[in-house]
Amino acid sequence: MSDDPDSPSSPDTPRISIAVTVLTPAWRDSLPEVEPLARRAARAALAAVDAAAAPAREAEVSLVLADDATLGRLNRRYRGIEGPTNVLSFAVSEGAPCESSAPESNGPLLLGDVVLAYETIRREAAEQGKRFCDHLCHLVVHGVLHLLGHEHASEAQATAMERLEIAALAGLGVSDPYVLAVPS
Repeated sequence: MSDDPDSPSSPDTPRISIAVTVLTPAWRDSLPEVEPLARRAARAALAAVDAAAAPAREAEVSLVLADDATLGRLNRRYRGIEGPTNVLSFAVSEGAPCESSAPESNGPLLLGDVVLAYETIRREAAEQGKRFCDHLCHLVVHGVLHLLGHEHASEAQATAMERLEIAALAGLGVSDPYVLAVPS
């Protein structure tokens, strides 16, 4: 596990700790800079949300870089769906975590976990003609936005969430993921 060494420490900026756990060595084998890359993507998602929706106090996010087998088990257990998916988000609280009715504590606000499947993300990137690192960034952003209460169940929700994703990714130099590239 790698803690977040570059979390902002300005008095005006709430500290956001982003822990990255690499369960599947293939992540580091394919993308040696995967931990700082995933951390930057999570930070971009947090920065893209309206200030009113961002955590107002110290917060923690956990990113877990796993494999298809792990996501398959989680998908079956928590969603009743067989097989892996690319990303699953497990928010500690339902809805917008910043508006939680839980009493203030001295500890950080735990936003939740984002778990990503190596093989599925790698395959999707190839099928969509995207760079693997860019697709990873997109799915980290997507997962973190879910932790912040964003959904895509309706067309309006999907459009709003996609706008946030595109803005966050633009800040990372990643092009709009909804414009499909043609595989070569």
